[in-house]
Amino acid sequence: MTNGIESNRHASTTTESLEAGLNSYSTRSAGGVHIDDIAPRRTRDFGDLTRAALSVVVAIVAVVCAATMRGLTSGVESDAHTAAQAIEWLADVPSSVLQQLATIVIVVMVLAQLLLSREWFQAAVSVIGMFVGYGAIWGISALISGSGSPALIAAMSSAATAYGIGLLPDVYAGIGAFLTVAGPRRIRSTVKWAWNMLYALAAIMVVLSWHSVAGMVVALATGRVIGMLIRFIVGTRNTGVWGEQLVVALKGIGLNPVSLTRRHDPVVSGNALTAVLDDDLVEGSRIYDLETRNGRHYLVSVLDGQRHTAGYLKQLWQWMRFTDVSMRRDRSTRDATQHHQAMLMGLEHAGLPVSRPYGVADTEDSSVLVLDANTQALPCNLNTLTNDDATAYMRYLDVANRRGYTHRRITPDTLARLDDGTPIIAGWHNGDNASMPANVALDKVQMLALMSALIGIDRTIEAAQVAWGTDALVELAPFVQKVAVPSDIRALPAWDRQLVDRLRKRLLALGPQEVAESMEPVALARFSPRSFIAMALLIVAVAVVFTQLKPDEVIAAVTNARPSMAAFCLLLSIIAWLGSSLSLGAFIDRDRRNVVGVFMSQVAAGFATVSMPAGVGPSFVNLQFLRRSGYRNTPATAIISAVLVVYYVVYVMMLVIIGLFTGRDMLSGMIPTNTLIIVLGVVVIVCSVAMMIPPVRRLVARRLVPIVKSYTSQLWDVLSQPRALACSALGVLIQNVALGLAFWAALLAFGTTTNPIETMFVFMLANALGSAVPTPGGLGGVEAALTFAFVAVGVPQGVALSATLLYRVVFYWLRIPLGALAMRWLARHNLV
Repeated sequence: MTNGIESNRHASTTTESLEAGLNSYSTRSAGGVHIDDIAPRRTRDFGDLTRAALSVVVAIVAVVCAATMRGLTSGVESDAHTAAQAIEWLADVPSSVLQQLATIVIVVMVLAQLLLSREWFQAAVSVIGMFVGYGAIWGISALISGSGSPALIAAMSSAATAYGIGLLPDVYAGIGAFLTVAGPRRIRSTVKWAWNMLYALAAIMVVLSWHSVAGMVVALATGRVIGMLIRFIVGTRNTGVWGEQLVVALKGIGLNPVSLTRRHDPVVSGNALTAVLDDDLVEGSRIYDLETRNGRHYLVSVLDGQRHTAGYLKQLWQWMRFTDVSMRRDRSTRDATQHHQAMLMGLEHAGLPVSRPYGVADTEDSSVLVLDANTQALPCNLNTLTNDDATAYMRYLDVANRRGYTHRRITPDTLARLDDGTPIIAGWHNGDNASMPANVALDKVQMLALMSALIGIDRTIEAAQVAWGTDALVELAPFVQKVAVPSDIRALPAWDRQLVDRLRKRLLALGPQEVAESMEPVALARFSPRSFIAMALLIVAVAVVFTQLKPDEVIAAVTNARPSMAAFCLLLSIIAWLGSSLSLGAFIDRDRRNVVGVFMSQVAAGFATVSMPAGVGPSFVNLQFLRRSGYRNTPATAIISAVLVVYYVVYVMMLVIIGLFTGRDMLSGMIPTNTLIIVLGVVVIVCSVAMMIPPVRRLVARRLVPIVKSYTSQLWDVLSQPRALACSALGVLIQNVALGLAFWAALLAFGTTTNPIETMFVFMLANALGSAVPTPGGLGGVEAALTFAFVAVGVPQGVALSATLLYRVVFYWLRIPLGALAMRWLARHNLV
């Protein structure tokens, strides 16, 4: 800058600035341009937090590998030692000398550049970071030494370290934290060369066996974590384009400035994502008023790379959060600004009023968007919205959606007006073009939720029917979910937790009842209670599988079995599928009965058992199959209930009849009669006490009784079909006979001949008890129950265990991959 600089102090209210105030200055450049700007301030870069988190992950991985993969770490160190022949002369130099020499050179070199540049604060904080790094690594060393894990301690220790606080090499943590705070390396050459020296020192120390690989990695990651956290707290110097440099950038896109005036940030600008309507809600931007020599006025929006990181992380979270919905991700300021300009130009070409863009100028650390000042939007008074206003906003969005443009983040701030009062939607920088139908639906759901919180659901529905039509509103119902509503809308005073449910019910009420009941919510969120439960079940399944499965015993059982009997056991597994298919298909209407689909649903049930207790998985798959086959929720549930009623009645009847026929008195001794009575009594007492409370009684009468009556009526209608009932009972009979004979064949596969009827009885009883264990498919409980039950009736223990393992291979393990293939087939045919 040239002469004429006047400095003023303005009290800073932002949390991001560590200085006492904001340096505002006015100057006239060499070209005669009047510049009124604010000096660069220290900025918190959210990228520092991301890099700190990645360093924590690296440290954890290093510790885990060191503790559990000692062979791998030893192999890496051995390979490194093999390469030490070229520098073996350094082995005569004490390790402490190399460390001290490198430390002194690095610290002096970096501090000299900082002090010569008069960056006193940066120099002091860097030294503090070094001390904190040393302290942190000493504490971690003490924790590892006191962990009592010989393998971990051995992996971390080396020739140049000692047990206790000196277990890990502290030079990497201290110097790593020092260089991280003094950085970034791209703006300070000494920091760049210092990092290269530290990496070279680490390589030499590992090659010469003075430091272990795991210890070096953990120490270096610790230093990076400490340095990044300190750097985020104190902030880093903004390196974007300012003052005369900005004037030069503007001249590069054909503008001839006369005056460039910086607008002061609002008081809330401590938030890195603060946005205003002036530049179409660009998050974290700096805004200038520009006047050119021809008298034109423009608005200049400058987005710095350090401020853009927070916006990119927010975009990345949205991308991770939603499934089957595309989300915008702009990794650089250049991508974000150029995309924003393209969006505005496309919307303007579609005939929509927007903030008209002039051009874009990119520099190394900033991206500049220039807008016509005469097309700036004004805030909308949300308290005076009318039905006509709501209709106008919805029509605006509909025009954009029809041309493939979607907004992706409609919030109260995006509702704006032009000078003449025309309603427009602002903030298109997060949007995209060529959008999928799911993104269009999300846009409209966000608009409906916003308007519902502002003017009420009834008025919103009326406006939406005028703008979009009734049919379009009904189709939006599956997308009306809380996850689709931005947090800014949920923060409105009129928002409540039931608003989304009420809105969805109102949309469903606009269409036919059969269509409304067949609609299911679209899976939008990757992280939801349902997905969390599914993940938890999967983790339980994997834990149970890996703790219960003994591959050597299973392989021995399968290889020692007679092939013919093993194949017969597999054939009986297919017959069991046919029996369960007949049991379900008997209650399905002929015009809705897909024979192949019914069979594949029973095959797919084998895949569901890997994460659900026995019996729950098949019921879940059957319910989904019935819904996709055109049944409403209540009839589908009634059919599943009828199938279960028939199954358990036939199962008990088979146990009683076979038990009487075989003369085995095992039934009464194995059923826990007292336990069942106690449970039944507790349930009756709880229900009775609850019904004595008037509010609970009224709630049950108002909510539950109608549902139970409807369900009971549907169930009775299903069970009152003699032919279907008989066919379903036949299917259950075939299924259970096939299962019992399969275990009899498994015993024959190991040379043990038993009575098939008696075997069937013992199997059914033991399998029922084992399946009660709440593990995926009864895993563990079924094996134990079958083995103990057949040992009790005289089968040798080795044969009983081998037969049980063979049976479970065919009826559990083999069904998992086959079930997965069947599930994919059902999904392709839209049957689940």
